[in-house]
Amino acid sequence: MTTFASRSALTRRAALALAASFALAGCVSTPPAATGDIHVMTSGGFTAAYNELRPGFERSSGRSVKTAYGASMGNASDSIPSRLGRNEPADVVILARPALDALVAQGKVVAGSQVDLVRSSIGFAVRKGAPKPDISTVDALKRTLIAAPSIAYSASASGTYYETELLKKLGIEDQVKPKSKRILSERVGTVVARGDAALGLQQVSELLPIEGIDYIGPLPAEVQRVTVFSAGVATASKQPDAARQLIRYLNAPAAAPTIAKTGLEPLSAR
Repeated sequence: MTTFASRSALTRRAALALAASFALAGCVSTPPAATGDIHVMTSGGFTAAYNELRPGFERSSGRSVKTAYGASMGNASDSIPSRLGRNEPADVVILARPALDALVAQGKVVAGSQVDLVRSSIGFAVRKGAPKPDISTVDALKRTLIAAPSIAYSASASGTYYETELLKKLGIEDQVKPKSKRILSERVGTVVARGDAALGLQQVSELLPIEGIDYIGPLPAEVQRVTVFSAGVATASKQPDAARQLIRYLNAPAAAPTIAKTGLEPLSAR
């Protein structure tokens, strides 16, 4: 025969067990990190593709993604190395692979977290409606650069190649470099669209979205510099699992068509 006291004890134990199960379920299904923002820093080469892909990730994951934009390298105040140096929040960083590896060496990005996303080529543009000079061959490119009254190039990967290697390869550094302007914290295409430079050089994916310019084409194959843009997890990330989830989304085969239409070669399709 069950007494009133024993029934009360059973009831209390059942209530406690039920409460504990509710608490456990709540911890498993909605941990605080699951609802936190993901912070991304991305450089210009991948920006157009990223901006198109981000909303789909937010819808499918239920997470909000906050974005900071900047160059892969250089000392500009908004470059990714400068942002990380100021300890701005970051979970994912997307930039040129050599710059990403440098951040790994500095302890800013988790070693082994690097994932190659795309291959990116360099191209030229002029102001909309302006004559399109010939850059189809190395000799034609040399003539065009010598004839151009002014040339704008980026402070990141494409501009570093132009400034330190390309002009030397072409043998026209002394003639062309004095009329070339390194652009900080702004798209080269925007400078060309304003008429502040007659010719602009940058990653193709950074030129194509800019209104007010006409894209001419890529550098000739013999002097082209292909840059791999990659993603990694910041060592200061408060949500490393969510960061890896976003990187997998950006690198999934389903993302390849969106990436390709922005002028990049998706590596996930290989």
